[in-house]
Amino acid sequence: MTTPRAASVLLLSAALASGCVRSYRAEPPLPFQEFPYTSPQGQAWPLKRMPLPKTAQAYGMATVPEVAYVELNPEGQRTLVFIHGLGSYLKFWRYQLDVFAAQGYRVIAMDLPGYGKSDKPGTFPYTMEAMADAVRELVQTLGVERPVLVGHSMGGQTALSYAIRYPEEPGALVLTSPAGFERFSWKEKAWLKRVFSTVLIKSSPEYAIWGSVRQSNFARWRPELEWLIEERVRVVATPDFDAYAYANVQTVDGLAHDDFVRDSLGHIQAPTIIVFGEDDRLIPNPFMHGGRAREIMEYGHAGIRGSQLVGLERCGHSVQLDCPQEYNEAVSAFLKKLPASDGGEQKQEVPPATGTP
Repeated sequence: MTTPRAASVLLLSAALASGCVRSYRAEPPLPFQEFPYTSPQGQAWPLKRMPLPKTAQAYGMATVPEVAYVELNPEGQRTLVFIHGLGSYLKFWRYQLDVFAAQGYRVIAMDLPGYGKSDKPGTFPYTMEAMADAVRELVQTLGVERPVLVGHSMGGQTALSYAIRYPEEPGALVLTSPAGFERFSWKEKAWLKRVFSTVLIKSSPEYAIWGSVRQSNFARWRPELEWLIEERVRVVATPDFDAYAYANVQTVDGLAHDDFVRDSLGHIQAPTIIVFGEDDRLIPNPFMHGGRAREIMEYGHAGIRGSQLVGLERCGHSVQLDCPQEYNEAVSAFLKKLPASDGGEQKQEVPPATGTP
């Protein structure tokens, strides 16, 4: 019997073969460093790099990694720090960065270690705690106090780890289809570690990429999102892709080991909103658990005191891209209710980078 997921893959494969959707296989390779980081209107974001010496020392790394980040409206009184999800990069906040900068917020978005235009060191542990430490070092070096952490999926679990371990530091949490609430048994963790490999990532055919991106993440796919497919297909033949694939494999293992987050939600002090798509096809894990995303999100909502839960109808896992207007409205309403920022952020000199964007 053909499952709905298998049927959708077959349909996409047939569509590619018939020319109904564009194929990017014949296009030249596109390195991560050449990805266009731009607004929907095509305006390039100012990209910067920052070394993370404290993170390197904490995890015994011989080489100090650098991360890439974008900063908009640096004079804003409240700072929003956008943290992307697994396999993605800061451009996944394409419909948020300029919008919230225009509302008067200082906006920072980073590529986590291993992703996008950041370094991809094999010696970085890729746990959610290590990811949170990388975010924290960037935030502190930029002189941000009481940041609003806006995390999607893996970025949500990263924000949760940050807020649990350093509860007095975040000003608020915006958890966007967050990972971290779903329980994985030790057998399930072992299975994920065994089957998710760099070979699997590197050998995915184009129709499978269409399926994993379009079908798994979206309920309202539209042609303007095809850059997601193009960049993923064209980057696979570039020198950095092996390191990126390794980062993904290690991160999946880190994501599955979420007991610390699940068991420690009561330590979170920051005002929190959980925004998710009611038609999320990735949470809960469709291969292991099935069910509805709302059930998982309600667990997190119950565990975080005073949190707000917002489910958006006909929206998928990448809800900020799938339903940007509804998502932005929900987040804006939440931010407006926060206590006024004290404006106490101290801008600091960013240490010189050793590399180039």
